[in-house]
Order: sequence, then C-alpha cells, then structure tokens
Amino acid sequence: METHSLIYKVATEKEEMDQINRLNYRTFVEEIPQHSTNEEKALVDRFHDENTYIIAKWGSEVVGMIALRSNRPYSLDSKIEDLDQFLPKDSSTCEIRLLSVKEEFRSTRVFFSLCDQLVTHCLERGYDMALISGTVRQLKLYRRMGFIPFGERVGSGDAVYQPMYLTKASFESSTKAFIRMMERKNRVRELSFLPGPVPMRKEVTDAFKGATVSHRNNEFIECMSKVRLRLKELVNVNHVLVSVGTGTLSNDMVAAHLSVLPGPGLILSNGEFGYRLQDHADRFGLEYMTISKEWGVPVRAEEVEEILKQNCDIQWIWTVHCETSTGFVYDVERLCDLSDRYDVKLCIDACSSVGVIPSDLGRAYLATSVSGKGIGAYPGLAIVFHREAIGPDSRIPRYLDIGQYDKNASIPYTHSSNLVQALYTALGAVDTASRPMIMEILRHRLIEAGFHVIGDEDYSPGIITVALPPDIPSREFGDRCRRAGLILSYESDYLLKRNWIQLALMGNYQESEVNEALDRIKTCMDAYRRELATHG
Repeated sequence: METHSLIYKVATEKEEMDQINRLNYRTFVEEIPQHSTNEEKALVDRFHDENTYIIAKWGSEVVGMIALRSNRPYSLDSKIEDLDQFLPKDSSTCEIRLLSVKEEFRSTRVFFSLCDQLVTHCLERGYDMALISGTVRQLKLYRRMGFIPFGERVGSGDAVYQPMYLTKASFESSTKAFIRMMERKNRVRELSFLPGPVPMRKEVTDAFKGATVSHRNNEFIECMSKVRLRLKELVNVNHVLVSVGTGTLSNDMVAAHLSVLPGPGLILSNGEFGYRLQDHADRFGLEYMTISKEWGVPVRAEEVEEILKQNCDIQWIWTVHCETSTGFVYDVERLCDLSDRYDVKLCIDACSSVGVIPSDLGRAYLATSVSGKGIGAYPGLAIVFHREAIGPDSRIPRYLDIGQYDKNASIPYTHSSNLVQALYTALGAVDTASRPMIMEILRHRLIEAGFHVIGDEDYSPGIITVALPPDIPSREFGDRCRRAGLILSYESDYLLKRNWIQLALMGNYQESEVNEALDRIKTCMDAYRRELATHG
C-alpha cells in the first residue's frame, strides 16, 4: 500500500465526519465488540462534539483517524480510581478517544503518521501528555510507538484495554526504532520482469565473481571452448563466435558480412526490431527489399515465397525470430525450407528466442544471440552462429569480422573471463520446457483480470505485451508498479508510443514469483482506478 498519496489533516467536512462514524462502527462494533450493532452501521462517539479528529485520507476516503479531547472527566476517570496518581505531576493532558486504521492500511506507516500528527497537534495546544485505552491486540505496536502502560487493564471479554500515556519524549525516543522496524516490514522484494538484464541463478552470479584471468590464459581458452560447444549443442549449429558486445554488435557483424556478398536481400519486419534490421542494413549500404507489416501483423511464408519467385536475384533473407516489441514469433522452419528451395541465405536475429524457445538454427546461414535474456547470464557478450566456416575478410572492420573470430577460436581480442565463466554456468541450466506453462498461467490470469493482452498462445513464452486503456498512461502505471517493487518494461519509446507495458520471462523465475507479480499489477491497477473514480 502506498503512503505517499495519503493526506493527514484535522477533519472539518460533514462527509469526513460521516466516514469517521462509519470507520468508528467498523472498528468498535464489527471488529472489537464494544458497542451494539445498528442498521445505519455508524457509531457516533459520545464525546463527538468535543473531539478533534486527526484523519488520514486516500483521495476522498478516510482510512485512519485519531480523536482527542481535553475536557475532564476522561473515559479513564470512570475506569480507574484516582487516575492522577499514575500521571506525572503538573502534566497538561488530553485524551485519545479513538484510534482506528482500516485493515488494508495497517501494514503501512499510517499509524505512525497519525501519532506524529497527534504529537504536533498536542504540543501546539500546550498538552504534554496524551492518555489512551489501547486494545491489548496491538499492545506491542503501541509500546514500539512510545506509549507507556500504567495501572490495571480495563474492560472484559474481547474488549480489553491497557491504560497508557504518550509524551513527546517517549514518542521521539521510539520514533527512530519504529521507523526502522516499519521500513524493514514494508521493504518489498523487488521483482524484475525486464527482457534484460534478467534475474540470474545464484551459481551464475557466483561464477561471475571468480578471479579474473587473461584471455590468453589456458584456463580461459578451455572455458571458451566449452562455452562454444554448449552453444552449438543448444541450437544445433556447426560454428559459433562469442565477442564482447551486445545484440546490436552481433547484428552489425551480420550486416558487415552481408555487405561483401553479391546480390540484394529481403528483410522481414512487423515490429521495432525488424525495422532495426533495416537500419543495420542501411548503415552498411545493403541493397534489399522488404516485407513490412504493422506491428504484430504476421509475415506469412506464402508472402515470402511470392517475393522470391518474382525476384530471382535475391540472395539472402534477414528476419528476427521473436519480435521482442510484441512477442510475435516467426515460423523459422518454413523460412528455412524456403531458403533451401530458392537457394538463399537465411539470417536470423534470435536474441530474444535462444534459451526461451526450442531453437534449431542449423540451417540458418547466420544467426545472432546474446549472453543475457533467455540464456540467463550477464549481458555483455554478443553471439553469432554460422553454418559454414568463414575466413577473415579485410573489407570488414576487424572487430566485426566473423572470420577473425573463427580463425582464433573466438578469442582474437581481449575478452572478459568473468562474463564467459558466468555464461558457461548459465548454459548448463537453460530450460525451455517450463517457461511456456508459466507464461500460459500469466496470460490467462491477466485476461481474466480484464487486461488486454496482445497476441495469443502462439506468441513467445518469453514475453507478454499488455495494451493499457487510454486513460491509464503506461509511464505512470509503470512508475507505480516500480514503486510497488515490480520492474516492468515500459520506458522504451516504442512502448510509450503505444501505451504498452511488457513482462518478460527470460530469466530465472518461479511460478510463485509470477503469481506475486500478477497480484502487484492488479493491486496497482485497482488503486489507479480508485483514484480515477475519486478525482475524475
């Protein structure tokens, strides 16, 4: 529950008084059976006209209150003989008549903040002590706040109270400890559902913390060899290189390599990352045609084949496997069949699919991936798979030359042993089997909760896209979720433009974490709706 939107004030309006009476009934009739029920479900305190009410409001809703008065006799005067014998001499007192916080706000700092307002109010009016009959159900909390018990308990049955008083000194001496306690209690475990960086297994983070060794050291060379073997087995390819870099670098390598091949190509696009392939191609001066669709609109194999039939000079096709901006998954098997049938080279951006979707890239001419995302290691390593051995080519910049990496067992230049060791460890636990089941649960529960989910079950099990209604800006909603400890993908320009949020399941997640994420999203949405209804 967020307390940053709460307002604390002295109640003055009739609607506030009506809500105070209903909250009074809810607490001291329905919860603590101190008074009789009534049809109005409102309880007016017998000293209502003398009380000053300090309230906490969420929008227009009163969610907490303290009532105080200074006229003797107090309620404790009728319950304790010679009340003054328990009080410091020359004290200027007032009485706390009521203290109530709605149940859903009790795990926040509302109680502390009400008491803080109370102390300030009392000091402004010359009171140096506040008396209260505190329910024994919350005795531990009262003591943490600085309330000092005195005398015998009063009341009976389920309505037993402990007389206590609070002074400025006792409140201030307990405040720091109380705040620390509440911060620990309210510290929300952060859950990240970004496509990268992703949550990693402990053994992966431990591997990264190992001693750094030179990229020319035999230990590192052996580790790199094992990494490359695991990568080849993961996607059924003959050759692979690992470079220090990102998915952008690996796609630049593909573009650089295509730039020295004869003939034009064909680029498929139906989302942000398909269009980025066009940008890669433009920067290297590649000649190409496109099949460009609106976001999420399928590019069908029949359309690709028709282009190939009509343009026999096309030498290569370049596409993403999973379009991260929507979750759309291209039919790579059909595209491989077409590339074989028409003798064109198929290149695949598989950065968001390797480790997420069972992927056989053995027939692809070139394919790219990264160490983070679905593989579950740290970002920072670019991966390029290739079907055939490739020799160095002086027409290509050295760092982008696939042949340089192939010739030098993927270590032509300086490497990070820590990143490679973490990648090796992560590759040993890649799991593409359980993710679809977890994603299906999340997808259906979001739909049942009224969210508009983009795509269907054929979309990637690694990412889910939610279109928010126009009256709920994705940036504001994403910020709200972040404050609730839930990190979503929403800050990219292409998501903000469409008012979308995304949850990626590309890292190490348990079903319980996914369920908790959904609960937090629903809670944030309910709170947002409540504010809209209140403020219009």
